[in-house]
Amino acid sequence: MRAGRAKQSARTLAAITRHDGARTVPVERFRALTLHADSPDTVLVARNTVRSALTDWGLSGLAEDARLVVSELVGNVVHHAVPDARLARPGAPRRIDITLTKWPKWLFLGVADEDSSPPTFPLGESFSPQLAHDLPEAVLPDSGRGLLIIHRLADALWWAPEEGGGKTIFCRFDLGERCADGPV
Repeated sequence: MRAGRAKQSARTLAAITRHDGARTVPVERFRALTLHADSPDTVLVARNTVRSALTDWGLSGLAEDARLVVSELVGNVVHHAVPDARLARPGAPRRIDITLTKWPKWLFLGVADEDSSPPTFPLGESFSPQLAHDLPEAVLPDSGRGLLIIHRLADALWWAPEEGGGKTIFCRFDLGERCADGPV
């Protein structure tokens, strides 16, 4: 029985590492964090955790974009998410789960909440970006601006309903020259 587990562990380790000369280098990295929407420092903790993870992984060139994205997503949960009836517990804090997963070519950022309502993704530009800065704020759209920012910063944006209720919004960042600090 132990030999079978040892082989399985060795295969799993081989699947998430590569050999770089004399050392073994992790190929995949993962960080998860659970926050509560009612805490006054929820967005700050999310931003700082993302920056810390990306710095640790040698992706500090991507940290500011990813911090802004997580800030917008967590802010949306704090200000707009209403837990589904089956997930809502009177007096209980609203839960936000954040995941970061780094693969050799991509960084995935997920923000999960307890509201199954689909996000309102921007369909297109109401105004040319060159004109928008000259328009009075009253003319610009009232909602969806945060997701428009995310859509511009991330290379892909989508959402998925959770089986037990709630949803996760995912962003994919393609890792390239602007992201890398060196081998990690």
